[in-house]
Amino acid sequence: MLHKSLAAALVLAATAALPASAAGHAPADEAVDRLLITVVDSGTEADGTHELTCGPAGGDHADPAGACAALERAEQPFEAVERGTMCTYVHGGPATAEIEGVWNGERVRAEFSRADGCEIARWDALVPALPDLGV
Repeated sequence: MLHKSLAAALVLAATAALPASAAGHAPADEAVDRLLITVVDSGTEADGTHELTCGPAGGDHADPAGACAALERAEQPFEAVERGTMCTYVHGGPATAEIEGVWNGERVRAEFSRADGCEIARWDALVPALPDLGV
């Protein structure tokens, strides 16, 4: 729990300096794609919180260029699986992740797991932004 609180505090600190309009959007000329990606229980060196910036790619993420490319090609990278969606009952392990920050001028926050087939597919679509845990 402390880990998530620390990650949330880091996100607030990282995004606090970004100017925002009354609607909560960063002005287009000053928009910065800046995300904090927190991975827990993946069993990889990706566990922990890593900063990712895009345009240009940077931060302390292990593969910033690849991570930015994965996020850019994903149709809706931060959308949750729609309620009522039929998903295969496959468990992909205990790994969880949270992505929080600013993307395309919008504040975003998304949680990821490997709890079923839909969640695994959602996770895998963002590799290498999230670690590759495929079999």
